[in-house]
Amino acid sequence: MINQVTLVGRITKDPELRYTADGIAVAKFTIAVNRNFKNAKGEYDTDFVNCHIWRKSAENLANYCLKGSLIGIIGRLQSRYYDNNEGKRIYVTEVVADRVRFITLKNNMNQAPVAEKVDG
Repeated sequence: MINQVTLVGRITKDPELRYTADGIAVAKFTIAVNRNFKNAKGEYDTDFVNCHIWRKSAENLANYCLKGSLIGIIGRLQSRYYDNNEGKRIYVTEVVADRVRFITLKNNMNQAPVAEKVDG
């Protein structure tokens, strides 16, 4: 089976970095990805994709990328569910990024792009 996602888009808000109980870094972020075709109104729609990335790449993303940074990611789709406070089952589909490429950084637009890779 193949489960691979490649996206290029802009980060919609500063990444949220946290650490697991074992000290492993994880960053949550959302990227806005423009569709490559126009809708019935002649406009390009945008998809907002929830993502997360682990370990050193999570720290690098949080340290170097801000809202508006253009990045590329390669990863996989992950589906999960949880029961909310009202007992309703909520299903979530998100991207787990394995690799990230910093294309433009909002905090230093003159800095050269940097590639990072993480194993999970």
